[in-house]
Amino acid sequence: MTTPSDSPAGDDLTVKEEVEEELLWTPEVDPARIGVSVHDGVVTLTGEVRSFAERIAATEAAMGVRGVLSVADDLTVDLAAEAVQSDTHIAHAVLDALARETTIPSGAITVEVRDGTVTLQGEVEWNHEREGARRAVEHLPGVRFLDSRIELSRRPSASDTEERIRRAIVRNAQLDASHIHVSIDGTVATITGEVRSWAEKRQASLSAWRSPHVTSVHNEIRVKPSY
Repeated sequence: MTTPSDSPAGDDLTVKEEVEEELLWTPEVDPARIGVSVHDGVVTLTGEVRSFAERIAATEAAMGVRGVLSVADDLTVDLAAEAVQSDTHIAHAVLDALARETTIPSGAITVEVRDGTVTLQGEVEWNHEREGARRAVEHLPGVRFLDSRIELSRRPSASDTEERIRRAIVRNAQLDASHIHVSIDGTVATITGEVRSWAEKRQASLSAWRSPHVTSVHNEIRVKPSY
């Protein structure tokens, strides 16, 4: 979990209220089952949700609120009796979903299901393929948790990778590039600096992941709403 920067204690109540309101505005979420607490800008979500998809929706809703520096997801998935599926049924559903995802090479990913936890393993060339596999699975009925261990195939580094990622960040209208820094070690990109929201931090990661010479991105950017 990201270590928060200094946040005025008086803002925590405001952040809490706005996260709770955002949960109310998120149709996939039942806010009555979710508790929200905030300390120094770090939001902790507790309680039970009815699906893994609802858990993701609640976390992303909280991350999108201004003033949130980090989110601790302590939610548990409590499937309704009619939503419980056998591991075999889930495994077949996962394989079908991956087969329908045209961006994923056939046979590149193996699936293991145990007590509703889906583990994906294998190797793909691009991060968007790895993300496509995650999105294809996380909303399936019966899934309690998703553990993606998909790796990217190794690729050669390039001398201009750092400059290309920097230019991609500059082109992104959602980012203030003057506060973001990029360093490259082989095929590993590390991005540091400060942004005003989790949405900006995510955009910075996406810009780095689009490089054809990157196999890993370490996002060490701090969220500081008023830098």
